Amino acid sequence: MSDTPHIFAPSASFDIAAGPSRRDMARAAREDLLLGLSMWRLCWSLALLDIKLRYRGSVIGPFWLTLSTGVMIGSMGFLYAALFHMELHKYFPFLALSIVLWNFIAALVAEACQCYILAEGLIRSVRMPITLYAGRVVLRNLLVLAHNVVVIVVVDAVTLNTPTLTWLLAIPAIMLWLLLSFAVVLLLGALCARFRDIPPIVGSVMQMAFFVSGVIWHPSQLVKYEYLLVLNPFYSMLEILRAPLLGEVPTLAVYASALGYAVLTVSLTTLLFVRVRGRIAFWV
Repeated sequence: MSDTPHIFAPSASFDIAAGPSRRDMARAAREDLLLGLSMWRLCWSLALLDIKLRYRGSVIGPFWLTLSTGVMIGSMGFLYAALFHMELHKYFPFLALSIVLWNFIAALVAEACQCYILAEGLIRSVRMPITLYAGRVVLRNLLVLAHNVVVIVVVDAVTLNTPTLTWLLAIPAIMLWLLLSFAVVLLLGALCARFRDIPPIVGSVMQMAFFVSGVIWHPSQLVKYEYLLVLNPFYSMLEILRAPLLGEVPTLAVYASALGYAVLTVSLTTLLFVRVRGRIAFWV
């Protein structure tokens, strides 16, 4: 017999299996969405906690943002009303509503880019639906918007802008805003988790969009080119909510543009979320 020891290597086995099918990924995404909706109380609590932590130690809390928004609108109103040759009692409600709504859009888009990145620790340590984090961002910004509505109420009271039946048209617009907000957070959150160069690009786009979306200037001032505004998704989404609250009825072109961009955004979000939902935890 040979004195050379025999080395027995343990047998190795490899399991080769196909990845999840599109149907499986779609079912997982649907279950994630339903589970996230069922956990709305937790989502609401997390949004409230975010607001409390953001203004911890402050005397008036998030109303500081309300105060700064009111001061900005008050100082800009007189100046731009004179520059644009508009009457104060018409321009102030328009400016207040535009600034408050735009602040919601800008803050939502900015926080959507960091939605999953900032929640990295929670995503890696606790198994919760991915849609919960998107809902948290939307609810948090809705709470901030609710504080800024005070500015709109005060301006309307001062300028005697009383409610009209056109305000009812704001209800479907608000529903569309909520749906689109959730879709945008899911879309940008996933894209920015994968590609970290996107947030600065989005920030630059939002800066340009502010000046070309009819926020501080009235759309009627573009007499010859007003029809081109419907090509701007930010303007369309602003107008379907802003116009009814100002006693006006949005045009069919504005409604068609807003619905078209909403359908496109929701469709892209659905396709992307179904495909990358399981990878987000690895990207952050």
